[in-house]
Amino acid sequence: MSSAPAKPADLVTVNIDGKDIAVPKGTNVIEAAKLLGIEIPHYCYHPKLSVVGNCRMCLIEMGLPAVDPATKAPIMDPATGKQKVNWMPRAQIGCATNAMPGLHIRTNSPMVKECREGVTEFLLINHPLDCPICDQAGECKLQEHSTAYGRGYSRFVENKNVKPKRTQLGPRVTLDDERCILCSRCIRFSKEVAKDDVLGFIDRGSYSTLTCYPGKKLENNYSLNTVDICPVGALTSTDFRFKMRVWFLKETPSIDTESSVGANTVVWSREGVIYRITPRQNDAVNDTWMTDSGRLLYKQVRAEDRLLVPSINGGTSAYEMAMKAATDLLRAGSVAVVGSGRSSVEEQFLTKKLAAALKAPVALVSRVGKGDGILLSADRNPNVRGALVTGLISALPSQQLTSLAADIDTGKVKTVVAINEDLAAAGLTAAQLEKVAVIYLGTHKNATSAAAKVVLPTLTVFEKAGTFVNQQFRLQKFTKAVPGPEGLADDLVTLANLAAAAGAGALPSDLTGLWAVLAAEVPALAGLSYAKLPATGTLLDSAAWAGLPFVEGETLHFKPAAVPAAANA
Repeated sequence: MSSAPAKPADLVTVNIDGKDIAVPKGTNVIEAAKLLGIEIPHYCYHPKLSVVGNCRMCLIEMGLPAVDPATKAPIMDPATGKQKVNWMPRAQIGCATNAMPGLHIRTNSPMVKECREGVTEFLLINHPLDCPICDQAGECKLQEHSTAYGRGYSRFVENKNVKPKRTQLGPRVTLDDERCILCSRCIRFSKEVAKDDVLGFIDRGSYSTLTCYPGKKLENNYSLNTVDICPVGALTSTDFRFKMRVWFLKETPSIDTESSVGANTVVWSREGVIYRITPRQNDAVNDTWMTDSGRLLYKQVRAEDRLLVPSINGGTSAYEMAMKAATDLLRAGSVAVVGSGRSSVEEQFLTKKLAAALKAPVALVSRVGKGDGILLSADRNPNVRGALVTGLISALPSQQLTSLAADIDTGKVKTVVAINEDLAAAGLTAAQLEKVAVIYLGTHKNATSAAAKVVLPTLTVFEKAGTFVNQQFRLQKFTKAVPGPEGLADDLVTLANLAAAAGAGALPSDLTGLWAVLAAEVPALAGLSYAKLPATGTLLDSAAWAGLPFVEGETLHFKPAAVPAAANA
């Protein structure tokens, strides 16, 4: 029999509640316990922030193997035949304890339980009993841990300390300071992640209060992450405050579409209405963070300028009639297609099929802004790389449709299919728009929809499902959170129908069927399917596009091989 393979050098064995587990050396004890399904309660600890040991809730018993001080030989326990463990006489905080060889941990001993009960009672001394109105109710760690370690009654007979309430720390964050347990998560996040050292504590003891530094506000584009990580509801989202109980809301995994970073998100909705967007953990993309601006995207669903009915020549029409009018224009020939870097991979593939059937040139519109080096990249399109992968385009798009404008002026193009792009914003003049018949597929009104011969309303990212390819060439999926407006067809259905009318043949308009075609025809997607795509996405082979001058600079989990001069990040 061959000997067992040697354990990797960077793994050490620790014993937690009598169970051995091998973890990388230096692993935080709280994280090591999670691997065994053991929760060490905590408030101030966060895996993405530095350790401060403020709350003392994660107290544990810690011991190390006993050795003879003189000979360093192990001291054995006669009763068990194993090496004796020297237990420290006092509890230690788990967040500041890292895995080391032979470490022993007790998380459920009588001493640990007594310590946790004492910490819980201390934290509740001045904490208000306003759970029925608190936005954190239902996802509050203080509620959960007080249920497990609280007394059920209070021995505190003095008056509770009254602290500031409804304090506006910034345009999007409201502080109810009487709930604050001084965990300092928000302070560390602002300093370490957002790079905006704006928060701190003032005064001492029971009078300690969270506040902004003089002359500063919590107004960076990541301020709402402090609300996400606040364990007790002291920091609240001004937009979401008192809007809805979280246990009524449905959670739907999605993607932030404001830039090519592709931050993973959760859309919270009830009965077809979206109430908030929060980050979803993906350590390869966005950790547990997202931008404030990305949280507001759901407001586009019920915006006043939303396109809700198809139209022909400015007059409302049935979907079938608008499709027939669009088909007649396509069959007349001289067509150009303007795709979108905001369309999903599946929509871009069908757009390619449409253009190929029409033998029409394809253009995309580039959007470039200033990157922040964290989770907002210079490329403000979420899926330019998807267009490259599907073959919709072979070169990076420009911000102006100069080639299309020239073709319109010479009469070479008589019909333009614009997919969720405002042609006027991309450089076409009103006179040029009048020279062509525009078929507009989009979600909101703009100059192009006003000038279009045919308007086919489409769905927002929250009302459909699909995939995007982010700046890492990571294929990530999003799912449908709420139903679209009544009477509107899914984008895949509309594009498949247009492609079929243009002569592309019958194409699937459902994700399962479409992915069977994608996997067969797109080399980078071979062997993949929408249903089996991991929640954290999968990296595609990007070697074919390695030499393209992408505009993105370095972000949280992305470092380009070379930063082009055009990058604003």
